Amino acid sequence: MGKGGEKGGEAGELEGQSRFYTWEEIQKHNLRTDKWLVIERKVYNVTKWANRHPGGQRVISHCAGEDATDAFQAFHINPTLVRKFLKPLLIGELAPGEPSQDRDKNSQLVEDFRALRKTAEDMNLFRASPVFFSLYLGHIIAMEVLAWLMVSYFGTGWITTLFLSFILTTSQAQAGWLQHDFGHLSVFKKSSWNHIVHKFIIGHLKGASANWWNHRHFQHHVKPNIFKKDPDVNMLHIFVLGETQPVEYGKKKLKYLPYNHQHEYFFLTKILLPFLLAWSHTFQLGAWFFSQGVGSSLFIKRQKFLESHWFVWVTQMNHIPMEIDSEKHRDWLSSQMSATCNIEQSFFNDWFTGHLNFQIEHHLFPTMPRHNFWKVKPLVKSLCAKYGVQYEEKSLGKAFVDIVGSLKKSGDLWLDAYLHK
Repeated sequence: MGKGGEKGGEAGELEGQSRFYTWEEIQKHNLRTDKWLVIERKVYNVTKWANRHPGGQRVISHCAGEDATDAFQAFHINPTLVRKFLKPLLIGELAPGEPSQDRDKNSQLVEDFRALRKTAEDMNLFRASPVFFSLYLGHIIAMEVLAWLMVSYFGTGWITTLFLSFILTTSQAQAGWLQHDFGHLSVFKKSSWNHIVHKFIIGHLKGASANWWNHRHFQHHVKPNIFKKDPDVNMLHIFVLGETQPVEYGKKKLKYLPYNHQHEYFFLTKILLPFLLAWSHTFQLGAWFFSQGVGSSLFIKRQKFLESHWFVWVTQMNHIPMEIDSEKHRDWLSSQMSATCNIEQSFFNDWFTGHLNFQIEHHLFPTMPRHNFWKVKPLVKSLCAKYGVQYEEKSLGKAFVDIVGSLKKSGDLWLDAYLHK
């Protein structure tokens, strides 16, 4: 137990003597009303501050009782500035005899990964190309302008609306990938600039909430494919995922839906998704159609139906076929690699997926501009080979097939447990 015990939680900045804590002590403070975490061997009490955390209180709570050094470095583009906010929360440090990593993690692997990150920084791989993002935004705006010009020039005939559906589907999908870049602070050097553009793109081009996206998406990044922590896999009322959850809920005789058919009704969810996606942008164009005597509802649904297919297949191909389970307290590299796979690189794949075909590199370095993923990829593969960590990469077609296969496997596990256990 550390010197000063619980008083350390109220001490703020250390005064005079240092307070030392063991991992056994720190791991006890992982409750909703009691949260400590460790960053670079410093111990912080974030209980009261968590609700003011810009990324949301849940993402920081998921790291409570753990070493959060790699997560801290992964999400902040200016760690030196952020440390000033942490200073009043400092309550002590790890005792001299305590390892820097908790729960018997491979300390050499952790240090090698941090050295890899430092190498990437020295290679300027965290520096964005203004030309790349300007051209990317330009091609989205060009498609939007083209759509309006087509309506103005050709009217609202069915051939025009068919072409418009494909043009607006493409522009909206690409806008989705672009807001993702700014949401991860990977474009500008200042967080505030990224936030401003992110709010514009996701709010005005996509019709969604930037805060909602941040709070949800960062949870996924810090604890990917981990039940109760990654909101993207908390889908019990619709799907059972992985290998342990289906058996667990099958034994409990839970059956919100016939999960053994989930690989089939997965296709239906993309029909319903358009009603949940952003509507503001297409309502504006749809209003034009309505005023011209063409039903806007059908136009909107067609465009959103196409976009939802694009969105769902791309966002699920990297994670659903991977390991999905409860918290195992792995190191940053191992945790991300077990939950993530890549899709082969090509000009089309890069564009079609918004560079999410480099999902491994993106998860390891969320603030790295996407046009640099291919440069850090060989370093990541080399590190994984050194420690026997699987680096999975597949074709785009196989990735899509694996989504369905994974859902079928999980559904069959659920049915067997439901009927026989």
